Amino acid sequence: MVTRQSPMTVLPGIGKARAAAYARMGIETLGDLLLHYPRAYENRGDVRLLSETNPDGKSAVLLTVASEPKTVRLRSHKSFLKFRAFDESGTCEIVYFNQDYLKSKFPVGSVYRFYGKVERSGRSFKMSAPAAEGYAEGFALPPYRAVYRMTEGLTQNQILKDVEAALELLAADAVDPLPASLREKRGLCSLPYALRHIHRPEDRESLLIARRRLIYDEFFTFSLGTSMAGRRNRSASAPACKRQELTPLTERLSYTLTDAQVRAIDEICADMAKETPMSRILVGDVGCGKTVCAAAAMLIAMQNGLQSALMAPTEILARQHYADLSPLFEAMGYSCALLVGATPAAEKRRIKAALAERDPEKRLSAVIGTHALLTDDVEFAFAGLVVTDEQHRFGARQRARLAEKSEHAHLLVMSATPIPRSLALVLYGDLAISRIDQMPPGRQRVDTFAVDESYRERLNGFIEKQTREGGQVYVVCPAVEEEKDAGEVDLYDILSECGAPRERAPIKNAVGHAETLRARFPQLCVEVLHGRMKSREKDAVMQRFAAGEVDILVSTTVIEVGVNVPNACLMIVENAERFGLSQLHQLRGRVGRGKRKSWCILVAGDGVGQSAEHPSRRRLDVMRTTYDGFAIAEQDLAQRGPGDFLGSGADGTLRQSGGLSFRLANAAEDGEILAQAAEDARELLSRDAELAAHPALAERVQEAFTLEEGLIS
Repeated sequence: MVTRQSPMTVLPGIGKARAAAYARMGIETLGDLLLHYPRAYENRGDVRLLSETNPDGKSAVLLTVASEPKTVRLRSHKSFLKFRAFDESGTCEIVYFNQDYLKSKFPVGSVYRFYGKVERSGRSFKMSAPAAEGYAEGFALPPYRAVYRMTEGLTQNQILKDVEAALELLAADAVDPLPASLREKRGLCSLPYALRHIHRPEDRESLLIARRRLIYDEFFTFSLGTSMAGRRNRSASAPACKRQELTPLTERLSYTLTDAQVRAIDEICADMAKETPMSRILVGDVGCGKTVCAAAAMLIAMQNGLQSALMAPTEILARQHYADLSPLFEAMGYSCALLVGATPAAEKRRIKAALAERDPEKRLSAVIGTHALLTDDVEFAFAGLVVTDEQHRFGARQRARLAEKSEHAHLLVMSATPIPRSLALVLYGDLAISRIDQMPPGRQRVDTFAVDESYRERLNGFIEKQTREGGQVYVVCPAVEEEKDAGEVDLYDILSECGAPRERAPIKNAVGHAETLRARFPQLCVEVLHGRMKSREKDAVMQRFAAGEVDILVSTTVIEVGVNVPNACLMIVENAERFGLSQLHQLRGRVGRGKRKSWCILVAGDGVGQSAEHPSRRRLDVMRTTYDGFAIAEQDLAQRGPGDFLGSGADGTLRQSGGLSFRLANAAEDGEILAQAAEDARELLSRDAELAAHPALAERVQEAFTLEEGLIS
C-alpha cells in the first residue's frame, strides 16, 4: 500500500536521477512532496485586455484564435509556430518554438486563456510561448496555478504533475491525525482537502480554507511537542549547583550590573540549585548585558566542579565570546578553550581530550564554540551547563544534540529578540523566561529617521560623509536577488481584500543594490552578505567588515546575528515597510555599539507611507519615537501578529524561534490560529499526556520533533 512514507520512486516516471533531484530539496517521500508547498501562485484569474497588460511582467488574457497556425522552418533545423488571436482591444501574434505538435491545438474561433509576457510594439502585441488553457462559456478556469521552488533537474510542470500523482495515490491513505472534535470546534477542513487545495486551489475561498487548516496543524504540532518535551525535561535529574560568591566575576567588570541583570542571575541561580534540569531562556535587547548573565551561570557550574559549554551560531560570534570570557575565567582559575571549524586538527584533539578528562587537574572547565561542539567525538566528563546564544538562529535540534552530549545538564538559551509575554508563553512552552528590560547606563541612542526615495542623493552624501570620517555602513535589503516575475502572487497577497495583489513598491535586492553602490562609490569597498552563502563565506565577509576592511556591507537580515563592530555608525534599511518592527529594532541594534554617534535610516519604497495616516508610515513612526525593545515587540504583535517573531530562513521557509519549520505561518491573521492551537494542545495533553489515545497525532509529533528537532525521545 502506498503511504506518506513511500519513496518518491513509487510515482510514475521517477527514477534515480529525478529522485536525487528531489532529495536535494529534502523531498524523499510522498509526504515530503505534499509538504513542499507552493512558494507563490501565478495569478491567471486576473484576466486583462491586451491593452491593459503589464509590459514588465506576465499577464493573463482571454483571446479568440483568428488565423490558422502556420509552421516556419529555419535553416538551423529549428522551427516556430505562429498564429494571431484577438480580444476587443487588439490583435496579438502568438509564437511557439520547436513545438510543431501544437498546430492542431488552436483551431480558428477557439478561445484560450493565455498566460505569459505580452510584448507591445505600437498598437501590435506579441506573446512568445505562453501557457494556454482552453476556455468554454460556463466552465471556470482555476484562478491560481502553483509555483514551486525548484532545483536542477526539475521543472514546474514536472513538480505539478508529480504532486497531482501523489495526491491521487494517497487518496486512500486519508487518516487525519487531528481529532474530529477539534476540527469541528475550530471549523477546520479535513487534511486531504487542505493538501489538495493548497496545491490545486479551485478558487480563493478553497485556498484560504486549506491554508487555515495547515497553519493550525503547524502550530498545534509545535505546541504539543514543546509541551511534551518540557514536561519530560522537568521529570529528569540534574546536578544541583549551589550558588556561591559571584564577586570574583563582578569585581573584574568595568561596570555595575543593572537591576534587571541581577534579577535574571537570581532566577538562573535558583533554577541551577534544583536537582531537575534548568530550561530557561534569557531574552533582552542587543547590548542589554545577557552575556555577563551567562558568564555568571557558567561560573556557578564551574564552582561546583562541573563543566560549561557555550555554543554560538557563527564562528565570528564564538570568537567574540571567547575573547570576552576567556580572560575572565582564566583570571579566576578556570581553563577555557575555543572549538570552531577552523581550529587546527591537533588543537581540536587536545581540546576534546581535555573535555573528556576525568582528572579535575587536567580537565577543561569551559568550552566556547560553534556547531563543531556537536560532532560525535565531543564528549564531556562532567557537564553542568549548556548555553546557546542567539536562540532565534538555533534550532531546537542543535540545542537537544548538545544537551544529549551533556546529559542532565542545565540549559540556558539567549535571544536578542524582545518578545511579548503572551507570545513567549506559546513559543517557548518548554522554557522558563527571564527578561532583561533595562539597558546599561551610558548606552547611546541611535537616532532614527524614516525617509523615501526622494532623499536618495542626500542619503548617498551622508554615506560619503560617514565613511570619509572613518565610519562603516550597513545597508539591509529585503531580498537576496531580483523579485519573482510580476504576475505571481504570494499566498498572503491572496489574503488581501477581494484576493487582489497588494500594490508594492519595487524592492531592493542585496546583490543588485551592491552593484549600484559600487558604481556610485568606486572609491569605497562594498561587500555583500546573504543567507545563501556558505557559512565560511559569510564569516569571512563579516570578519573583513569587523576588521575595518569593508566600508559598506550590503546584506539581508542575516546580520541580525553578528559581532560587535564599534566602527559601524550607520544602518540603512531599504524597503523598510517590508520588515516587522521587532526586526527593524534588531537591525538598529547593530550600530551604536562604539563611541561614534550612530544613525538608523529607514527608507520606504516609492509610494509607500506618503500620508501620515498610511499604516506603513505609522509603523515607521513607531521606530522613530520608540527605543524600548519590549514596547516595540508589543506594538509589533498588535499590528502584525506573531509572524515577525517566527522569522524566516534564507530559503523562504518560516521558522519559529525554537527551530521547527513553519512553512506557511507568517501573517498577522495567524495570531488567532496560534493562540487557538496552543490552547487546544494544552487541553488535549491535560487529558492524554502521552497521546496514547491519539496514535496518528503522536506519530506526527514524533516525526516532526525526532527527525527534525530531536526533542522527544
